Amino acid sequence: MRLAVLKERRAAETRVAATPETVKKLLGLGLEKVAVETGAGLASGIPDAAYREAGAEIAPDAAAALAGAGIVFKVRAPTEEELALIPRGALLVGILGADEAAARAYAERGIDAAAMELLPRITRAQSMDVLSSQANLAGYRAVIEAAAAYDKAFPMMMTAAGTIPAANVFVMGAGVAGLQAIATARRLGGRVSATDVRPAAKEEIRSLGAAFVGYEDEESRAAQTAGGYARPMSAEFLRKQAEVVAGHIAKQDIVVTTALVQGRTAPRLVSAEMVAAMRPGSVIVDIAAEAGGNVALTKPGEMVVTENGVKILGYANWPGRIPAAASALYARNLLTFLATFWDKEARAPRLPEEDEIVRGVLLTRGGRVVHPQFAPAKAA
Repeated sequence: MRLAVLKERRAAETRVAATPETVKKLLGLGLEKVAVETGAGLASGIPDAAYREAGAEIAPDAAAALAGAGIVFKVRAPTEEELALIPRGALLVGILGADEAAARAYAERGIDAAAMELLPRITRAQSMDVLSSQANLAGYRAVIEAAAAYDKAFPMMMTAAGTIPAANVFVMGAGVAGLQAIATARRLGGRVSATDVRPAAKEEIRSLGAAFVGYEDEESRAAQTAGGYARPMSAEFLRKQAEVVAGHIAKQDIVVTTALVQGRTAPRLVSAEMVAAMRPGSVIVDIAAEAGGNVALTKPGEMVVTENGVKILGYANWPGRIPAAASALYARNLLTFLATFWDKEARAPRLPEEDEIVRGVLLTRGGRVVHPQFAPAKAA
């Protein structure tokens, strides 16, 4: 069986779905060939020669890479042009931005699509959890870029000329990205505080040495889904939470917002009034910019400087801003997924319908939409 790895064509995407390390292991599974489109790894610092040395075939374009492919690895959903080239019956694996329209498109093309962002958060799936691996790096990179944009020192610095105080850092959202942001800010010497609506997050925040800030009530105690994601909160809860954090934000040098709700627009956490209350030279990093942003003044894909001198970093694709590490982890996630469901005798993937992971990620099979979230309702 042939596996194709394509060069990513969507804006700001620097990652690649396989590395020389995973190419060797993919071939070790029994794949006949791994075809990598030329230039696929360049943005992640991986030349074609490294793939060739690992045993991959270097294809001159997407059409050549996809010719006869039974499996396709991608980072982002294929473009219309790429979709038209994927053979019927192929298994497409990637972060596919799953929705009803995309599921129908894959079904019409006869593509079996596995949307890795829908992976259930269970112990058995941790090593293939693309959202966690990428969010971890996003949280790290957000703090590094905040430190670069901040005009003062991050740690307290005592010199003969006087003392520079440590930066006050406030992290909003303590999921994977937020916890990594807290840990990184602490390592850099910042005074760190954080907030999250989920009850379990309070102890996680404190365990990393940060102070917890937030409003708590009955609604917040049920703010987490069984899968570990944050639930959408009521307008009344968000109003009370905003009152608690508004005064806190005004005293911060750096704010990192990471709040995302799966399948929905990112919640608005920081208003224009809160930004206006911050000191000149302060920095806000909005990791959720691509999902609508947690900050009222965020411009997705850009850095803006407000009238009162606050810098807001709303860059797209935060994991893609550390592409070599992001590609390495993402490629291992996809390798683990395929290896878990690999039939050694048939030398092909086997995706059992009854498996919890398969049910969670598989959008389409055999020309039908099979994911319960997107499948058409059955007739009574």
